[in-house]
Order: sequence, then C-alpha cells, then structure tokens
Amino acid sequence: MAQVTVLSQVLQLLPRDSFNRVVKKRQSNKHSKGISTWDHLVSMLYGHIADAQSVRDISNGLRSTLGDRNHLGVGRVPRKSSLSYLNKHRDWRVFKDYYFELYDQLRVHGLPRRAHLKNIRRNILLMDASVIPLCLSLYDWAQYRSKKGGIKLHAVLDYDGLLPVFCDLTDAKTHEVTVAREQVYPKGSVLVFDRGYTDFSWWNVLDSTGVFFITRAKNNLDYRIVKEHPIRPKDHGEVLGDYTVEVGSPRAKQAGLKHLRLIRYNDKEQDRIFEFVTNQTSWTAADVALAYKERWHIEVFFKFIKQNLHIKSFVGTSPNAVLTQVWTGLIAFMLLKYLQHKAAFKWALSNLANFIRLACFTKVPLMQWLDHPFEVEKPPPKDGILTLF
Repeated sequence: MAQVTVLSQVLQLLPRDSFNRVVKKRQSNKHSKGISTWDHLVSMLYGHIADAQSVRDISNGLRSTLGDRNHLGVGRVPRKSSLSYLNKHRDWRVFKDYYFELYDQLRVHGLPRRAHLKNIRRNILLMDASVIPLCLSLYDWAQYRSKKGGIKLHAVLDYDGLLPVFCDLTDAKTHEVTVAREQVYPKGSVLVFDRGYTDFSWWNVLDSTGVFFITRAKNNLDYRIVKEHPIRPKDHGEVLGDYTVEVGSPRAKQAGLKHLRLIRYNDKEQDRIFEFVTNQTSWTAADVALAYKERWHIEVFFKFIKQNLHIKSFVGTSPNAVLTQVWTGLIAFMLLKYLQHKAAFKWALSNLANFIRLACFTKVPLMQWLDHPFEVEKPPPKDGILTLF
C-alpha cells in the first residue's frame, strides 16, 4: 500500500528545479502573503483535478487532507481570500513559462508518436480557436456583444503528442487570423486549419517562408484549373480529383498568391465531398485529406479542457486570474496526457481524469493502479476470526 496519496504522486512528476528557475526569473514569490508560488500551483492543480467550483472549495478541500498535505510539498494552504488575491496579482506568466519548461523536457524524453501519417516526417501543427462565454456583469473587461461577454482561446497542437505548442487568450472579437499572423512557424512545418483562417495574404506569407498549410476550400472559392494530376489506383473512389489551380479572387491576386493545389475528396464515412487546398505538392492526395481529417484532435482538445478541467468556469474574475487558471489547467492537461501515455491500460483521457478525481486522496501506488485499474486485491487473512469459507 502506498504511503502517499494519488494527488501527491501526480505532483511528484513535476520537476521542482525547473519550477524554481521560472519562479526566480519572474520573482513571483515577492509580495506573496506567505503563500509560495508552489503552494499556489498545487492549489490550482487541485482545483482542476478535483473539479473544485470555487476558491472556497479549493481551500477547504486541501485543508481536509490533514497531515497528508505535507506530501504535496505545501507549506501553507491558502485561505479563500489569499488565493483570490494571488490569482488576481501574481504574474500569470510564471505558469506559462513553467508549462513550456515541462513541454521542452517531455520532447527530450520522448512524446508519443502520431497514430497516422507515420510515413511523413514533417512537423504537423493543428490550429484552431474556441470562444469561452463569460457573464458580462462579472467580466466587464471581456465584452463580446452588447449583452454578452467572452474570451477566445487560440491554440496550436503538435500532432506528435497532441499537446499545445502555442496558446493565447484574447477578447472574443479578435479574429483567428489576427493571432495566427503574429506567430513565427518552423520552416518546413505543416499547418492544418479550418476555413476560418482563409486569408490569401497570410497564405502567401506562409508559402514564401517555406511553411506549408492544408485547409478546406470555402464554398464560394473562385478558381481556374491549370493542370490535372493523376490519381493513384488505390485512391480511386476516395480522391475524385487532384488539380493545380489559380485562384481568381482579386484579393488573392493582390496578395500575390501563386498556384495552389486543390483536392476533391469523397468522405465515405460522412457521405460528403470536400475540397481541400494546400501548397504542399509532394504528398499524395490521400495523405493531404487524412492530415485535414486529423484536425479533429484539436476539437477534442477544446472539448476536453472545457468539460474535464476548469477552463470554462473560472474562480476569479480579473484577466490575471483567468489567465492563471488557463495555464495551470494546461499543466494539468499535460500531466494527464503523460500518465495516459505511460499507463499500460488504454485509458480514454476523460475516464483517466475522472478516476484520478475520485481517488485524489486515496493511498494506492499510482502507476500500478493505472496499469491494472480493475484488478481486485485479495483481502488479508482474518487471523483468529472464524469464517465459513
């Protein structure tokens, strides 16, 4: 039997040396009301993992652990008022920096490889954004429409590992392309995004800097077929056409956009025909279509963090508190993805999150439990007790 709780064993996965580096860089232990940045991080991670609904729930939940909180490395459990103050005033960037420290270490030790497109060595990045609605009376800084509030979470996931390599939070009115244009992408990488990112001038910038993209064509895309390419025999029935096209839009011509590749694809599962456009000419048409279909992973990412972590309802109302909750939520997401990867049992991520939530303060060996979650231990012998069997 383990001597420490499941939550303690999860937190032990976090390297304290790299955490101390980012704390020193940001000087985040100053003016902390006696609550260290580590205590703050543990409190917020507990809030995400245990599905705490308020700072009161977080504080009371950690206090209920009695002496077990020593195993969490927590010097002092924040009171409700202290946690609210820290969420509002402690620089949220310390948690963002720590997230990327963890991500870099995971890349060194090896992220799980992609399930499909294993024959392609290029870095594939999945891009999207999602609006998080907010109550305008509580979040007056996040006005979206006349009577609604909201923020927009922009994310880029690495197809290997399916972890965010970029995240940004803006007001809900900010267009996805506005944020996408501000980023620099590795040369040779492939961006996969939906039709909301249609911007011919940005596409031209990507193409001129050696970055590839794959997206769906809008229904009203005006184009002229310049050349038709042969289709592999085994792709007949799915790939209906593979063309080099010239976009006829005045905006495309003004942007200097050159010829694009257009693929007509018959998705038999959905019984629909899609058109994809890309500047990637060396892949097969089927691989281009499959790469776009894999974009659904980022939709699953947004759905998971909204339903299983606290990145939809917030325990603080200031911009700093919201950003703190988002970045600590992403750290919690990374921990869950790591445990899912390491466990011998094939966990669905939502089930894993629920199991850890229910067993948060249970004392069982974490990895043994995750490897064999449904094995029943035999009870110890009842010495001196008469039993029928």
